[in-house]
Amino acid sequence: MELETQLKRLESENFRLRRAVEELSVLNEVATAVSGTSTLTEVVDLIVQKCVKNVRVEQGAVLMLDQQQESAPLKTMIRKVQSDFAGIPYRLGDQITGWMIKNQQPLLIADLANDQRFRMPPEGAAIRNLLCVPLRLKGRMIGVLAVFNKLAGEDFAESDQRLLTIIAAQSAQVIENARLYEEEQNLVRLETELRTARDIQRKLLPKAPPHIEGWDVAGRSEPARSVGGDYFDYLDGGSGRTGVCVADVSGKGISAALVMAAVQATVRSQSLTGLPVAEQTGHANRLLHDSTDSDKFVTMFYSSLDPGTGELRYTNAGHNPPALFAAGADEPTLLEDGGPVLGVLPQAPFAEGGIRLNPGDALILYTDGISEAMNSADEEYGEERLYEVVRANREESAAALVDRVFAAVKDFCGDAPQTDDMSMVVIRRRA
Repeated sequence: MELETQLKRLESENFRLRRAVEELSVLNEVATAVSGTSTLTEVVDLIVQKCVKNVRVEQGAVLMLDQQQESAPLKTMIRKVQSDFAGIPYRLGDQITGWMIKNQQPLLIADLANDQRFRMPPEGAAIRNLLCVPLRLKGRMIGVLAVFNKLAGEDFAESDQRLLTIIAAQSAQVIENARLYEEEQNLVRLETELRTARDIQRKLLPKAPPHIEGWDVAGRSEPARSVGGDYFDYLDGGSGRTGVCVADVSGKGISAALVMAAVQATVRSQSLTGLPVAEQTGHANRLLHDSTDSDKFVTMFYSSLDPGTGELRYTNAGHNPPALFAAGADEPTLLEDGGPVLGVLPQAPFAEGGIRLNPGDALILYTDGISEAMNSADEEYGEERLYEVVRANREESAAALVDRVFAAVKDFCGDAPQTDDMSMVVIRRRA
């Protein structure tokens, strides 16, 4: 009797050792397979392949947890089937995925059809049994590893759950490393694309102000992000006239920059027509309305200057009114004649205004990124502070005056981040 007991113990120990060797072999196989690959999809694909083969199931899947998606937080990333399986792909129902998210522990269902806890959708009728284990990393669940239907009609055993749990524990860090590597590569590609976009946008802006006898002109633009939606330009208005334009596209970033490029092309094409500025603005509005999304609009101040007489014809399309500081005057004249913002209505009336810049006068054009810049106390810079800087530096060159304004805005904002693109053009008639 004692010998029989010892034999049973020995047999049990041999079985345990064989199972341990098999588990180590599977883990080694998984580690070897994933060590030679780097992309997230390839890593997860290989892990699921090994689970389907070594747990001996019809199908396996990895579902990754999406923290940003509340309605469907678990998203199937990879699904694999046993080589000779000819059925449809199995899917976990919302009840089971919800159970996994709530409990974050292994779930073994021996007879799904008769399990009172879950009601599967019709497409889940072919699932006899299943085993799910959480993919956990540093105490948080990042996904679920699931296998469906043991082959040959078998039931899942405790050893299957143990093996799948071990594979999940070893795989979670590998999957996370692959995901982080993929994110890093995406960020590198995005940074490269943004750098290219920034260079292209910089080249779209004027390289230098126009040289006009008796006039001093300067402009500057600083996007809040790598690229932005502000635009300013100097144009050949024909008959010796010079066009000056400042525009601001709604929004920031890549989408605003793309619309900004469209604005530039549109304005430049209209400047060649020789039409009055109000008519050019109306045509630009129609073209932008037809080529941009309904949620995008553009504010723009468009003008044509006769350097000989100082006459400036202009149209203000919903833009911050430029401020004309006449020589010796403390209060500016605001240039407001025009119409609505561009791109919203297919047809809109635009009025045309006119002023004369005399020797010693200075015209200040700017976008709301300057006037609406905010400090850490959520206080706006405002037009009055801008006017004060102009009054204090009105004898400076146009370029120096632009620099003084940008420096004053940044000093006012302090550590608060720049939240909008900032652009400014100064036109001075020399005394």
